[in-house]
Amino acid sequence: MQHDLSLNEIKKEYHGTLKSYVIGFITSLVLTGVSFSLVTYKLVSGHALIYSLVALALTQAICQLLFFLHLGREPNPKWETAVFFFMLLILFIIILGSLWVMNDLNERMMPDMHMMKHGMTHD
Repeated sequence: MQHDLSLNEIKKEYHGTLKSYVIGFITSLVLTGVSFSLVTYKLVSGHALIYSLVALALTQAICQLLFFLHLGREPNPKWETAVFFFMLLILFIIILGSLWVMNDLNERMMPDMHMMKHGMTHD
């Protein structure tokens, strides 16, 4: 006969250790330091800088999900994983919608700039 676990017992089952928190903290500090150094000392520029910063940010996000939020370590990870992917979908919709609105406003508010960028001018 299996007894139901209390919330505190469930938390103890997949709660991180001090070692995992320290590893996650140091990894986050190193990734932040690398990103800061790339920008401050101009080690990389242009599109390479953008791609590097995005890669470092995604790496840090994954690190924090694993070490601090313990994603996937609970007894039944289906719900937490589903909620996580739903959150990503909402975040994706917000970001794309914001970029779309800003681009549309830019074209409506600055039509001369848009035409000059494409080599068209009015007479």
